[in-house]
Amino acid sequence: MRSSNPVFSRRGFSRDNGSAGFNAAPQTGGAAVGTAQGPVAGNPYADAPAANPYANNPYAQADVQHGVPQAPPTADRMTMDDVVTRTAGTLGTLIVFAALAWAVLPVDDANLGKSYGYAIGAGLIAMVLGLVQSFKRKASPALILTYAAFEGVFLGVLSSAIDARVDGAAMQAVIGTMATFVAVLVAYRTGLIRVNRRFVGFVMAAAMGFVLLMAVNLLFAAFGGGDGLGFRSGGLGILFGIIGIVLGALFLALDFKQVEDGIRYGAPKQESWLAAFGLTLTLVWIYMEFLRLIAILQGND
Repeated sequence: MRSSNPVFSRRGFSRDNGSAGFNAAPQTGGAAVGTAQGPVAGNPYADAPAANPYANNPYAQADVQHGVPQAPPTADRMTMDDVVTRTAGTLGTLIVFAALAWAVLPVDDANLGKSYGYAIGAGLIAMVLGLVQSFKRKASPALILTYAAFEGVFLGVLSSAIDARVDGAAMQAVIGTMATFVAVLVAYRTGLIRVNRRFVGFVMAAAMGFVLLMAVNLLFAAFGGGDGLGFRSGGLGILFGIIGIVLGALFLALDFKQVEDGIRYGAPKQESWLAAFGLTLTLVWIYMEFLRLIAILQGND
């Protein structure tokens, strides 16, 4: 099964049976894990072992401890420190450009149209860059950081506009996003959240349904005026805002699992940029849902 996050559907983070991924058997020289008749030990998603995408990497030699491939530490392997550093750099770039946009693109009556124009342009560019990176076979740090910069401009103007109507909305959304991140991380590390095939299938189905409903609502709003079917205002807006935040939290659990698998199965160090990109996408999703929910609750939808 392919990851819910398009970033992790690339080489090394694939869940498809028969394709390269971290649900793989250890490389030549390592002990066999799983058989053609059973799942790979320690991987709840894999139906059968697949070729390790890093088998040709001279540093990618896996050991087996308790039936699970464990990657020995080397300078060329992805580590948790790599993921944390790249994620901090990507989020830091986004935050810096969001702050700059907030400061230099005011949303007062005299500059509202101009600021919104810049925000929409930056948002479209960020979307294109994000899609390009999602479908690339390898991580491009420059592309990821450029995406973060344009996404920051978009979020900066949007946050400023909502904060002007709802005092403190942006900070509340930031706190809510951080609290969600910490809560999911603790739940994942303590085993309260177990990411397996059923979990992934549920999240995928729920996310597809949510996105489809929002797309239909947007089409009705664009051609019929108003708020379309009302999924983003009033009582329904509050309900779907909560659902959006919950989905974002579930995506975070999937991201944590993908990072854990990447480290365990010996992903190259460069793959940490993909992990950072995926985590950034998820955190942006959660932040925007919090921002929208706060605006609705304050009667400014």
